[in-house]
Amino acid sequence: MKKIGLLNGPNLDRLGKREPEIYGSSTLSDIEKKFQAEAESCGCEVDCFQSNHEGALIDKIHVWEDEGFSGMIINPGGLTHTSVTLRDAIISSGLRTVEVHISNIHSREDFRQKSLISGIATAVVAGMGMQGYLSALHYLVEIN
Repeated sequence: MKKIGLLNGPNLDRLGKREPEIYGSSTLSDIEKKFQAEAESCGCEVDCFQSNHEGALIDKIHVWEDEGFSGMIINPGGLTHTSVTLRDAIISSGLRTVEVHISNIHSREDFRQKSLISGIATAVVAGMGMQGYLSALHYLVEIN
């Protein structure tokens, strides 16, 4: 059975409360439940993890690598634009990685338009809301 990780970064625990005009009304729990149900229908095992702490995200990537996960979907939140260490952890893990953003970062403030993760990701999904997570899952299932 394929194992895929779902990693959500800082402030994504505030979905449903934080700027719903940008991020929608779904909570992170809503996204994870839908993601897990979809993964089951695809025959995948998933592990969902969120942290507001960069080191905890990096530690989880190392665990998934060590446990033989085949891929990872990551919404790095604000770390998208700033974290070289998160980027390095993704590269060193060898996990096929899809970067997901709920909003279209390319139509937002200038500082949000630069991603340190996109260049090393297998694919990038932005601006599709919750559906972006499911699209990323289907993509990883197909290519792994």
